[in-house]
Amino acid sequence: MQAEIIAIGSELLTPHRVDTNSLFLTERLNRLGIEVTRKVVVGDQREHLAGAFREALSRVGLVIAMGGLGPTEDDLTREALCDVLGRKLVQNEAVMRAIEERFRRFARAMAENNRKQALAPEGASVLENQRGTAPGLWLEESGRIVILLPGPPSELQGMWPQAEERLARVAARGGVRLHSRELRVAGMPESEAERRVAPIYTQYTGAQTTILASPGEVQLHLRVWTADAAAAEALLNEMTERMALALGESLFTRAGETLEEVVANALNGQAATVAVAESCTAGLVAERLTRLGGSSTYFLGGVVCYSNELKSSLVDVPAELIGAKGAVSAEVAVALADGIRRRAGATLGLGITGIAGPGGGSAEKPVGLAHIALANGAAAKERRFLFPGDRERVRWQASQMALDMVRRYFLFAGGEKRQPNGAIV
Repeated sequence: MQAEIIAIGSELLTPHRVDTNSLFLTERLNRLGIEVTRKVVVGDQREHLAGAFREALSRVGLVIAMGGLGPTEDDLTREALCDVLGRKLVQNEAVMRAIEERFRRFARAMAENNRKQALAPEGASVLENQRGTAPGLWLEESGRIVILLPGPPSELQGMWPQAEERLARVAARGGVRLHSRELRVAGMPESEAERRVAPIYTQYTGAQTTILASPGEVQLHLRVWTADAAAAEALLNEMTERMALALGESLFTRAGETLEEVVANALNGQAATVAVAESCTAGLVAERLTRLGGSSTYFLGGVVCYSNELKSSLVDVPAELIGAKGAVSAEVAVALADGIRRRAGATLGLGITGIAGPGGGSAEKPVGLAHIALANGAAAKERRFLFPGDRERVRWQASQMALDMVRRYFLFAGGEKRQPNGAIV
């Protein structure tokens, strides 16, 4: 079964609003074995909306539209769909009572225009909205299904299980399901990842491979649509194993986890802790390490130390070292890592210093330069990076490489890859 998604609202055609609903819906539809073939954004013009519905219904068996179900004059989704299907709008008394009851419950006066939200195309069934006043609607026309959902994400997501239950029964008739893998690589350019895996994935015509790049990371999405689950899993397992060998130690997950999730699992698995001293990343590593619930078991804390004085007073970096080598240097990064490790009593310390820009660079130390160090008490490892991009890209890439250094530290359980003297390889 194939689907198209229509995001409705003129605000989505401006820089001020971003459509996130379609991401939620695509994931849920894929789980049901429904392939999303197209997404469009349409403003609040009745003729444009009707055109979008008409075109989508000519191509696929499922159309999902979100937005335009409110009480105002520019909420025209129901009207546009009726234009296409040749149906009348009729008032649904049960919906009207539910809207009135909602306003009574919150002790608020109901505006007259809220009555518009009780209108539905003839023959539509209602999807209850427990988080707002606009109901969702389910319509069927000549073997095709149209689902209308409200635009606010909390309302749409709260309503979705009702539509999903019905769609699951429809999708099950075809038997086709999506089977997928998501591999992620840190610190490898997209072109290098492609060079390594292209000779592999081009041999498998039964699978779709998509390579996506973002700062400090490359994602490889493998997808197979089929009713033969055993064959799909065998194919994906074979592709994944071959790609893992080609990508080597830069591969940090085969299951789509974020780098911070992988690092958290590694720290928890070894009963280890980490603390961070950040300059140019300004707390970004700490923020990423604490996104997950239970992060206090492995993250002890961190310091954002932009000034040289705070590097010395909070993390014990010798002032004479900063004076001799400069705040952005390998030596200061190591001192930050070891100092925060000792101050916090952590297993590992991370130290990050650099020049995020846009100013502050020089010929010797250009914008994008970062020194990142990891200390474990016995020794420390420092790496020098030169990141491209603007300030935010530099900061993100530095945080990515810092987390990847922690991951690589635990790459071999028990530390077989570290030298007997504790040196970090």
